[in-house]
Amino acid sequence: MRSHTEEPPLIPDQRRQKILELLSAHEVLSVHQLTELLGVSHMTVRRDIGELVSQGVAAVVPGGVRSARSVAVEPSFDAKASSERAQKAAIGLAAGKLLRDDGVYYLDAGTTTSSLLPAIRALAAPTVVTNDFTIVSSLIGDAHVEVVHIGGKLDHANRSSVGHLAAGVLRQLAVDIAFVSASSWDAQRGVTTPSAEKVDVKLAAMEVASSAVLLATSSKLGSYSIYRVCGLDRFSTVITDEGISDADAAAVREIGVELVTAAVQG
Repeated sequence: MRSHTEEPPLIPDQRRQKILELLSAHEVLSVHQLTELLGVSHMTVRRDIGELVSQGVAAVVPGGVRSARSVAVEPSFDAKASSERAQKAAIGLAAGKLLRDDGVYYLDAGTTTSSLLPAIRALAAPTVVTNDFTIVSSLIGDAHVEVVHIGGKLDHANRSSVGHLAAGVLRQLAVDIAFVSASSWDAQRGVTTPSAEKVDVKLAAMEVASSAVLLATSSKLGSYSIYRVCGLDRFSTVITDEGISDADAAAVREIGVELVTAAVQG
């Protein structure tokens, strides 16, 4: 029989709220730490984490959980170019399997979408549509690749064009696959961005494409920004790296999207 001084067990909603409170204080906690702090089993903690992930308020890390991160400012091109090169190369290799020789492909601005360039160059007569000035510069000299830059307002930090002028040009085109990048994404909120001017460009690319594919590293999963682009259900395929957790992978697949996890080579 329970003593009058012993605390009653928490119901699931109370436990999950307690986990969020603990994460706000510690940022990252292991499953073992949570079992000790809450006095429940590993299975119970993992169920609670899965529910918090599905709500978009937490993200799984190896052996534990962290709070979902809010991204207020997108990293600059230079910062992105020097990070996760192996993961991005693996994503590009996996995405390259979707290409055909005479296809028309939109490459959204970003260093992850740029990882497709080796596969693009290997095609006989592809067409690349992009808002990324670095991608255009990289393809100068590859005469067999037709390149269309959509113009628009220059985003200096990301070396790309944004805004309604860029989106307007895109809406006059037709592409086979739009390869879209993301600085923040999760199963609950979908693709988000801290820049309102990027939303219309991404949506325009998806509108004029026969299919849309999200290319994003797993490190950006479980983060979110103020402006929502779309839900993950707008994509036919999501390609990420093998760092994605089993719980996050299951959450993406439950939406009905094909999920491809690319293994880092060597």
